[in-house]
Order: sequence, then C-alpha cells, then structure tokens
Amino acid sequence: MTAPDPTALAFVHRFEAATAAARPPLLLLHGTGGDESDLLPLGRTVAPGAALLSPRGAVLENGMPRFFRRLAEGVFDEDDVRRRAADLAAFVGEARAAYGLPAPVALGFSNGANIAAAVLLLHPGVLAGAALLRPMRPLSDLPVPDLADLPVLMLSGALDPIVPEANARGLAEGLRAAGARVAHTVLPAGHGLSEADVTATRDWLGDRAAA
Repeated sequence: MTAPDPTALAFVHRFEAATAAARPPLLLLHGTGGDESDLLPLGRTVAPGAALLSPRGAVLENGMPRFFRRLAEGVFDEDDVRRRAADLAAFVGEARAAYGLPAPVALGFSNGANIAAAVLLLHPGVLAGAALLRPMRPLSDLPVPDLADLPVLMLSGALDPIVPEANARGLAEGLRAAGARVAHTVLPAGHGLSEADVTATRDWLGDRAAA
C-alpha cells in the first residue's frame, strides 16, 4: 500500500517529528490571526521532544485565519462550528495515517481552544485529551458524548474581557458531565497567555507523559 502523501492533507500545516517517544503528539490550534507556525514555540516549550502537528485555520475573518466563522465577538456560527469540527477531525485521521501518529492531545488557544472543545464533544475518540487555553463554549447546547476519563486542562483568565467566567465554567461542567477529567484553573491574567499558562500546561502535559 502506498503511504499517504502529507502534502495532500486537507489543511495547510506544519509537522515536527518526535524526538521523545514517551510523549503524546500535540495538535496545535492557533487563535484568531495566527497560523501554522504560531504555536510551535509554545509546543516545543511545554512538551519538549513531542511530535507537533499544527494546522492553519481554513476560515478567514478580515484576512485573519480562524477555525470557524463567528457572527460577532463571542457569537459563533454554530452550523459552521459543526462543519469545521468535522473537517478538523478528518484531518487528524489523515495526518495520523500520513505521519504514523497515535491520537494527539490538542493544545489550543482562544479560537483554537474552542474548535478543540468542539472536536472533543462532537467527535469523541479523535483526541487523547486537550489543553484549552482561554476557551469558550463552542455550542449553546453541549452534547454529552462518552468522554470517560479523558484528561482536559482548562486555563481561564480572571481579567479576560472576551470570555465571561460563567461561559468557561459552563464548558468545564459540560465536559465533566460527559465524563472527562477536567482541571479548570482561573489565572490572574487577561485573554493573552502568561508565564503561568506555560508552567501549568507544561506540568499537566508532563503528567500525561509520565502516566
């Protein structure tokens, strides 16, 4: 059988092969205006030696890449969320075949965290876990799939002007209702990432590698 061609995958992306076999691969999902290179330095810092798979969001908003459409700040096109989550789930399957990867752990920031949460809820089994940095509920009515014991880290900002506290708390509760093991921490930060995010994510991923 001919091996899949990575250049034929559905998303423009970057891939870095693993140098530490014990670490699960990371699926890096950027925020609005980022691209496939945006989170590579973060991935290298929080999971040294892990394989890194970093796609570029296929939606443009005023020229800025995103992973799904929104109607206004904090108001998502939920039909598009479902469509794009299916597209991303399919890409993960294609990339796993192309690069010989096990199921990845998503590391998403902002819009990337939101699409990661949508994949968790709409396509269980695609991801081995997720670190969601500044996430929001991707859907008004959250499905309740079987996410038994799936590890999820959520890092919210106490001073975040974009994500209401109740919204992030509702996502954490929805993931727990589906059986996920959710660690939700509210940091003294805004919407941007801080050194505390890096430390918390590195420690959490280190526990996954040691498990």
